[in-house]
Amino acid sequence: MKNRLIYLLCALSLIPIGLATRTFGTEFMKLYVGDALWAMMIYFGFKMLFPQKASAFWYALVFCYAIEISQLYHAEWIDAIRKNRLGGLILGFGFLWSDLVSYLLGILGGYYLDKVGQESFLSCD
Repeated sequence: MKNRLIYLLCALSLIPIGLATRTFGTEFMKLYVGDALWAMMIYFGFKMLFPQKASAFWYALVFCYAIEISQLYHAEWIDAIRKNRLGGLILGFGFLWSDLVSYLLGILGGYYLDKVGQESFLSCD
C-alpha cells in the first residue's frame, strides 16, 4: 500500500509541473518537456496500479503511443472532445513523431527515478 501511495503522489505532483510548462514554459518546454512529463505521469499511474510488475514501462509506452496514434483519427465526436481543454490535454490534437520520442524519454525518466528511489529506499532499511 505504501508504494501505491508514493506512485500516486509522484503522478499527481507531475500534473501542476506539466501544466506549468504549457503555460509558462519556453517553446521547447511546451513542445517536448510537457509531453515527457505527461508520459512520466502515465508511467507512475501504471506503477500505482501494478506496483510489483516490471511491465509498467511497457504498459505506459503502449498507452502513450496509442493516444498519439489515435490523433490520426478525426471524427466529429472525438474532435469535439479535443476542443475541450481537459480533452485536449489528455487526447492531444495532432500526431507528431517528436511526441513519440518525448513519451519514450519521459517513461525512461520515470523508470530511472523509480529504480533510484527503490534502491535508496532499500539502502535505508
